[in-house]
Amino acid sequence: MGADSAPRLVAFLRAINVGGHVITMDRLRQIVEGAGLAGVATYIASGNVLFDAPRGLKVFAPLERKIAAALHKGLGYEVATFIRTAGEVSEAAAKVPFTKREVEGFAALSVAFLAAPLGVSQKKALAGLVTEVDQLKPQGREIYWGCRVKQSDSKFSNAVLERKLGVEATFRSIKTVRAVAERLARSVGL
Repeated sequence: MGADSAPRLVAFLRAINVGGHVITMDRLRQIVEGAGLAGVATYIASGNVLFDAPRGLKVFAPLERKIAAALHKGLGYEVATFIRTAGEVSEAAAKVPFTKREVEGFAALSVAFLAAPLGVSQKKALAGLVTEVDQLKPQGREIYWGCRVKQSDSKFSNAVLERKLGVEATFRSIKTVRAVAERLARSVGL
């Protein structure tokens, strides 16, 4: 990243290319660029949008709302938006709160991105969702989901999480989180 380059951010978007909501990455980039963002790029078709941080940006919530509003207008449905910095994504990729042995027993490992850390009652509700099949651990504004079967065979899902905890979230595989972290690290010289 040069001296005049803006830091890079990622917006993890919910409801992109799932549940009958199909959008091309070209169209997604156009909508996000139309919201006034520069350097827009996507990583795979699950709603991972990298972009240059606007100058002077100190708080992400207004920008998350701006992107979500542009997506709602452009797509006709609500798209929850969760922004993270390169450092935050790198930390989420590296600080998996399961042991190596636990990870080896999972058929899938995913990370849910939230707007805010869970409160005490939400953590209790999350603990109530843990089963032999589904291990769930909160860490900051993320929840890690280790699943011992194919996730499609689990009774747990993003919808269950949102309903039981009263939060919006979007999940990504740990592989996707690590790939996004690598792309962001390359762009900011981490």
